[in-house]
Amino acid sequence: MVKRRTFSAEFKTKLVLELLREEKQLGEIAQEHDISPNQLRNWKKEFLENAPKVFSESSQEKELRVREKAMDEQLHGLMAKVGQLTIENDWLKKKSKEVFGSEWETKSGFKRR
Repeated sequence: MVKRRTFSAEFKTKLVLELLREEKQLGEIAQEHDISPNQLRNWKKEFLENAPKVFSESSQEKELRVREKAMDEQLHGLMAKVGQLTIENDWLKKKSKEVFGSEWETKSGFKRR
């Protein structure tokens, strides 16, 4: 049984770019790398069809970035609010202890979590 060869994206790109430079014929490149000329043609076709995607960003990707930025801003705001409430809560505990004494928690029914 013949094992199928697999080629990395980098290897395919290298060969297609070599083919596009037109320094060597398709047959020469195929023979040098022991690859079918049809396989090289297919890689070249796929490469050229997908080339515009390199320079464009899909609307889904843009929308995703905008949503991610909004969520980051919302998270930052919520973290700031948590920090502020923690400071206020600590201050209130301190003042309660000063005003009502160290047993204020048990007298008031306050339960720590």
